[in-house]
Amino acid sequence: MSSVRRGKMGVFVVLLVFVALLSFAQVPTSHDGVIRLGGFSVLAPLVASALLSFRQTLVICGATMVGILVVYGGVSAHLPAVQRIVTITLVTAATAISVVVCRIRLEREERITRLMFARDRLTLLTDAGVRVGSTLDTARTAQELADVAVPRFADLAVVDLFDTVLHGDEPPPLPASGPITLRRVARGAAGGRGPETAGEPGGLHAYPPDSVPGRSLALGRATRARIDGGSGAAGWPGPATGPAARAHRHHAASGIAVPLRARGVTLGLAVFVRDARAEPFDDDDLLLAEEIGARAAVCVDNARRYSREHRTSLKLQQSLLPKRLPELAAVETASRYLPAGSVSEMGGDWFDVIRLSGSRVGLVVGDVLGHGLQASATMGRLRSAVRTLADMDLSPDELLTHLDDVLGPLRAESDEGDEGDTAGATGATCLYAVYDPVALTCTLARAGHPAPVLVLPDGGAAFVDVPEGPPLGVGGLPFEATEVRIPEGSLLALFTNGLLSAPRRDDGRDPRDALRSALAAPRASLDATCEAVLAAMLDGGPADDIALLLARTHALGAGQVATWDVPADPRAVGGAREFATGQLETWGLADAAFTIELVVSELVTNAIRYGSGPIQLRLIREDGVICEVSDRSSVSPHLRRARSDEENGRGLFIIAQLTERWGTRYTRAGKTIWAEIPL
Repeated sequence: MSSVRRGKMGVFVVLLVFVALLSFAQVPTSHDGVIRLGGFSVLAPLVASALLSFRQTLVICGATMVGILVVYGGVSAHLPAVQRIVTITLVTAATAISVVVCRIRLEREERITRLMFARDRLTLLTDAGVRVGSTLDTARTAQELADVAVPRFADLAVVDLFDTVLHGDEPPPLPASGPITLRRVARGAAGGRGPETAGEPGGLHAYPPDSVPGRSLALGRATRARIDGGSGAAGWPGPATGPAARAHRHHAASGIAVPLRARGVTLGLAVFVRDARAEPFDDDDLLLAEEIGARAAVCVDNARRYSREHRTSLKLQQSLLPKRLPELAAVETASRYLPAGSVSEMGGDWFDVIRLSGSRVGLVVGDVLGHGLQASATMGRLRSAVRTLADMDLSPDELLTHLDDVLGPLRAESDEGDEGDTAGATGATCLYAVYDPVALTCTLARAGHPAPVLVLPDGGAAFVDVPEGPPLGVGGLPFEATEVRIPEGSLLALFTNGLLSAPRRDDGRDPRDALRSALAAPRASLDATCEAVLAAMLDGGPADDIALLLARTHALGAGQVATWDVPADPRAVGGAREFATGQLETWGLADAAFTIELVVSELVTNAIRYGSGPIQLRLIREDGVICEVSDRSSVSPHLRRARSDEENGRGLFIIAQLTERWGTRYTRAGKTIWAEIPL
């Protein structure tokens, strides 16, 4: 019983006692005593009309009239008739006025109560519109709905969704028969309820088809019903237990089941229960629950669609990045890629390790300016273009120049296809480095990208001084390459700008200094170094995509490389074969002598016949044997199909059949034709 009801009942009892005392008190005989008694008799109805309910006021007024009539009509017959008539008339008028005043007061209170209820419902609806859907997380949106409903609207609220909705997929069709199984995502309870009341979020809950929530799901509309226990309580969240149940068991419970429907599909169900308050749900509450459920359903569906788009974009990015880095003799590599936390922030960062000719390796890191799926798609196309240009053995500055030309048409296509997409790709930055393990040099060029960090074997770490070119897509400006000498065992770190701009702990240090310190600290492996760098540079999730590529350099010693200057004389072909055979015996690869002799013979013959001196033959021992012949001519040989009556034109065809791969790279001094022979 509420304190207001207890107070009214106390006033009612006091007034009844007061009226009884007046009725049985000795009636004064004086004129003043009559007036005072009449005044006291008028007081009780007036107080009742101001404080009590209409029924209680009628009881007080009736008791007062009965007492006055008994006292002044029969018991006090010795009083003058005029005095008795005046007193009875005054009391009668007072009781009539009290009844009218009580009726007016109650009507006004009822009108004010209705206005307050309407204001509270409007406030609750506004609050639900503000609080529900503050994030694009499905579970959190469901919990926000439960938190808004309890305790202002219901004593218990649960939100159940289909499993597919939580994973971002479309909800399944409702079964034609049998229970409907949903997963409990959110729960809100008041009044000292424990988790056993409605179950912790995460568990499955089956709604019988004949229950009120089950029928509500099947019909697709909100339903209100009393919960009387037994079969009537099937499908509803469990009643309160313990002290709360004993305190509230005199109240009749009622519930509302609201299907969460958005864009024509049912995503789940929201259930609201009242069992701790006197007033059950009414029709106005049903309309309010429908409106809140409709708004929440749209927010849940938006979160579901966002989850699906985020997953699709992440899968697209992962499919465009290398699944694993190649194992190369020149470098030991490790990488990390951290996507941003939302689709709108997800960008087009990428990295790659490319195997080049002559045991060299290409290291590339890039970042498409812009966010969203368009940036991811542009990233994939740029990565493919980089690999194609790298296979042509272009220098880093030339590669960036060609890549800049590639990005122009891509931007034009993006602008034509997505005129209203402000989050599309608008350009890109890129850093390309080529490491030569024989010469122990690294040639780098960058287009608007952060400079890499070089950690020497002695622990010194510094940013490499690489001239910064304009971002890709600007066009018209040249790029400049820089060649630096890198000792064996050095660490080269390439990264995107998200690593330096990520939110980090406020330790007062510049991000560049923190990065150098994290890279310079000795670690057991490159993977451990990657983890240490991310731990030092990040405080929470990244605000932008982060790509990190680490490369530990190795050297090919003098015992793995052999060089011979070839005279520009056809008779030198035999000497080249003898040099190759002798070197293979030194390496213990005499079994591969026939194949390598044939490849050396064809390459040297072409250089003598079609090139210009000086000519150099170089053999490199790696997993296989790499044969390189260099000359000063810029004319590149081409593989062609010789006719049956032609005596020449089959040399490169034979090389292509005997080698794993072959090609031509151009240098400032001419060209180099190379071939890799597997063992």
